[in-house]
Amino acid sequence: MSRLDWNSHPGRTLQGSVRVPGDKSVSHRALMLSALADGRSHIRGFLEGEDTRATAAVLQKLGVLIETPADGERVVHGVGLHGLRGTAEALDCGNAGTGMRLLSGLLAGQAFDSTLVGDASLSKRPMRRVTEPLALMGAHIDTQDGLPPLRVHGGQGLRGIRYTLPVASAQVKSALLLAGLYAEGETEVIEPHPTRDYTERMLAAFGWPIAFEPGRARLSGRHALRATDVDVPADFSSAAFFLVAGSIVPGSELRLPAVGLNPRRIGLLQALRLMGADIRVENERESGGEPVGDLIVRYAPLHGIELPEALVPDMIDEFPALFVAASVARGRTVVRGAAELRVKESDRIATMAAGLRAIGAVIEETPDGAVIDGGVLAGGEVDSHGDHRIAMSFAVAGLVSQGSIRINDCDNVATSFPGFLELANGCGFELSRAA
Repeated sequence: MSRLDWNSHPGRTLQGSVRVPGDKSVSHRALMLSALADGRSHIRGFLEGEDTRATAAVLQKLGVLIETPADGERVVHGVGLHGLRGTAEALDCGNAGTGMRLLSGLLAGQAFDSTLVGDASLSKRPMRRVTEPLALMGAHIDTQDGLPPLRVHGGQGLRGIRYTLPVASAQVKSALLLAGLYAEGETEVIEPHPTRDYTERMLAAFGWPIAFEPGRARLSGRHALRATDVDVPADFSSAAFFLVAGSIVPGSELRLPAVGLNPRRIGLLQALRLMGADIRVENERESGGEPVGDLIVRYAPLHGIELPEALVPDMIDEFPALFVAASVARGRTVVRGAAELRVKESDRIATMAAGLRAIGAVIEETPDGAVIDGGVLAGGEVDSHGDHRIAMSFAVAGLVSQGSIRINDCDNVATSFPGFLELANGCGFELSRAA
C-alpha cells in the first residue's frame, strides 16, 4: 500500500463553521462502559476513527453486540459486568494506546485469559506504567520487556488498593478504576496533578457509586452499571488545530460548535489566551455529564510565553499544535514539565523540533520540553513519523509558511480525525495529497 503524504500550501483567510469529530476519549469509554452495563445504550456523536473502531471490534470479539444504525452512532447491547466471553484470538487495539491501557484494566478482572496486541507504533509504547500498579491489585499481565503484546491472565481475584501515580496519567488512572470495578474493597487513585476525569464522570452517568475531585478518585467493587444514552461532544484535541490556525492566519474567524470543554482538557485554550489569542466560548451547556460549548476564534497577533507547568497535564495531546503557534509568535516560548511527550505515538518533542527546524523555525529541545523563538517559517519537508497530531500540526504550519510544506507519512490521521483534509480545505486550508 502506498504511503499517504500531504502538501500544505500558504492559505487564504479561514472562515466558516467547522464541526470536528466526536471526542476520542469519550468514545472509547462510552463503548466500554456500555458493554459492561445491563441493558441497551445508544451512543451518538461517536468518533468514526480507526482507534475507536478497534475498541469496538475488541468488544465484539468478547461477545458484545454492537450495531451501527448510522454514521457516528452505535447501539451497544450490554452484557453486564461479568458477561464478557473469552476468545483465543488476539485482541487488536490498532494504534489506540487509550484502548489498550483501559482494556488491560477491564480484562484484568475477567475469568478468562486475553492477549492485547497493537500496530507497529503501539507495540513500541511503554506499558509498565499500567501493568505494575495493576499487579499491586493482584492482576497478572505479561509483557515483552514492558511493551505489547499484553497477555492478561484471568481469574486472579483482584483487591482494591490506594495508589499514588508517580506521573499524572488519565489512562493509567482509568485502567485502575476499571479494574476496581472487579476488585474486593476500595480502589483509590491519587494524582500528582489532576488529569482528565472522563472515566469518573461516565462511571457516575452509568450509575456506579464513585467519589472524585481534581487529583483523586475512589470507588468500590460489586456494583452494577446501568445502560444509558451518551452524546459524545466534539473532540477538543481535534478542535485544537483549528484554534491555532484561526489564531495565526490574518483575517480569520472560525466557529467550532459543541466542543467538549472538560476542565482537565482545555490547557491549550488557556495557553493560547495567555499568548494573546482571541477565543470566545458561547452557548455553554452539559452533555452526558461533560461540559460543552461553541468556540469562536479570530486572528490575533500572538506573543511568546513561559508556559505555566500547571497547564501541562491538561494539554498533553495539544503540544504539537502549540509548538506551531509558538514558532510564529513574537518572542520566546518556554515549555517545561512535558517529558511525557517523549513516549506518545512518537517522541513528540524530538519529532516536532526536527520538523520545525527543517522549515526554518528556531527551536531548542530540552529533556522535558523546548525553547522556541518565534519568527518566519520558510517551508520545506517534514516527517510526521506516523504521528497523526504531528501531521495535522504541520498542515497548520503550512498556512503561514513562505513556501509549501511537504508532510510525509500521514496515514495515521485517520486514527483520530477521519475527514480532516476535506474539513480543513472547506474552511480555507490549501492541503493536497502529495505525488
